[in-house]
Amino acid sequence: MKKIVSIVADQLDKNRLPSVHPHHSMLYPLSHHFRKAIAGRHAQLCLEKIQVLHKPQYRFSSSLAPDGRLRIGYVSSDFGNHPTSHLMQSIPGVHNRARVEIFCYSLSPDDGTTFRQKVSREAEHFIDLSAIQCNGKAADRIYQDGIHVLVNMNGYTKGARNEIFALRPAPIQAMWLGYPGTSGASFMDYIITDAQTSPVHLADQYSEKLAFLPNTFFIGDHMRMFPHLKERIIMADSNNLGGNVQDNVAVINAVDIDPLKDVANMTQVIMEGKHKDEAVKANVTVAELSTTQGINSMILNGQLQTSVNGVNIQNGLATQINAKAATGEEIPDQIMVTTRQQYGLPDDAVVYCNFNQLYKIDPSTLKMWVNILNRVPNSVMWLLRFPQVGETNIHVAAQQMGLKNGKLIFSNVAAKEEHVRRGQLADVCLDTPLCNGHTTGMDVLWAGTPMVTLPGETLASRVASSQLCTLELDELVAKSREDYENIAVKLGNDKEYRRAIRTKVWDGRISSPLFDVRIYAKDLEDLVYKMFEKFRKGDKPNHITQ
Repeated sequence: MKKIVSIVADQLDKNRLPSVHPHHSMLYPLSHHFRKAIAGRHAQLCLEKIQVLHKPQYRFSSSLAPDGRLRIGYVSSDFGNHPTSHLMQSIPGVHNRARVEIFCYSLSPDDGTTFRQKVSREAEHFIDLSAIQCNGKAADRIYQDGIHVLVNMNGYTKGARNEIFALRPAPIQAMWLGYPGTSGASFMDYIITDAQTSPVHLADQYSEKLAFLPNTFFIGDHMRMFPHLKERIIMADSNNLGGNVQDNVAVINAVDIDPLKDVANMTQVIMEGKHKDEAVKANVTVAELSTTQGINSMILNGQLQTSVNGVNIQNGLATQINAKAATGEEIPDQIMVTTRQQYGLPDDAVVYCNFNQLYKIDPSTLKMWVNILNRVPNSVMWLLRFPQVGETNIHVAAQQMGLKNGKLIFSNVAAKEEHVRRGQLADVCLDTPLCNGHTTGMDVLWAGTPMVTLPGETLASRVASSQLCTLELDELVAKSREDYENIAVKLGNDKEYRRAIRTKVWDGRISSPLFDVRIYAKDLEDLVYKMFEKFRKGDKPNHITQ
């Protein structure tokens, strides 16, 4: 690592393009100055590329559009089956058309998915710039549309065309959502973020001015994409029900649960937890089946579905039944059962999980997880083969750190819907501090599973804490490595506390603004109006923190 830092320092000193890409810079022990300089060198390259076009600067009016609205242009290569669209696909359509006029500029061709169709159908204007390969002509098109605030959703990710922004076809240009860091660019005025993700005392790591949303800058369309996960029904065998009900061992999800009522005794059970000496109660629905033998046999034999007294129950692993439901493009119309048995998870264990790519697990994070697992009896850590070659390395490293055998359980990467749904089976998600779960954080929270995080100073390391604060669960945001371990251990060992926190996450998904795209769109409109008001008055961009 020291050698890499030395190489980057030498490259920056000689004004060369650094070997470390801006998107990867948060993974290396680089200073904020170096990270910003790496991004800045890539931004400078964009400026150098557009010089050959010899285009005069665009001139802008300080007035709103003739109809009194503010024009927002979203630029992205990810209007399609991509995590960015999974998060924001509803935003263009829920903006208030009396206040703003929305233009979506796609940098990629139509991939034929419903994600693309939704954005193109619901945005007031949808323009495919992938057909306009010349950045100068693409910028001209944006300028002709009279955009007031142009939003960069790519940063330095695949498919970006930052040369368009370097040409400055709009008076205000802002970074948003798709890239977890600074652009380092003189041509980007603002980064849309929040006070927890990008506190003002860390503003020096950004070339942009900070523009705060009142809640987290992150958003997810989970409420519309996965409404069948708004409720969960606990599957139980009436012969083995007893007094011990677990809400995440065998779960049934469906948009329409009425058919279940014909074959199961549906009862309400109160699950009690304790939080700060106060009782926290959750009403859960239990489906008592006369026998679960048919469902267990379906899972054991890998069958796609089974019939329980004429009612079809789908194996939660059988995502091939409806490909569009599997990708999240359609809402599943089947009754689905998801169990720990399907993934080789022990029914009676405390299951910690992390569904991020394995590159986010640095040695210090793995060491914290090893300590937690060794302090919580009968606990396991559920990870993904993401990529598959990483599984052996993680096993070996964890054992060298003193982890007992059998504590790590790996599953394959799954399609989007299954990926979100199976998060219900975990007890607690342990976030990766170096680079958080961003979309995966939203996925696991929508599944009702609490997350423990440890924010650093980079944007990429603070997103999960921002999500948790929006849920009013800042007690899961650790202040140190020791604190992180202690929070996770308490959740593992204190059953009543764990139940209380799980209930708070489950309820907060619906009651908090975290997944509310309408509140988010209004807050975003208010923020861009503040940007425009500064421009209208002739003020230079400055932090917008109120």
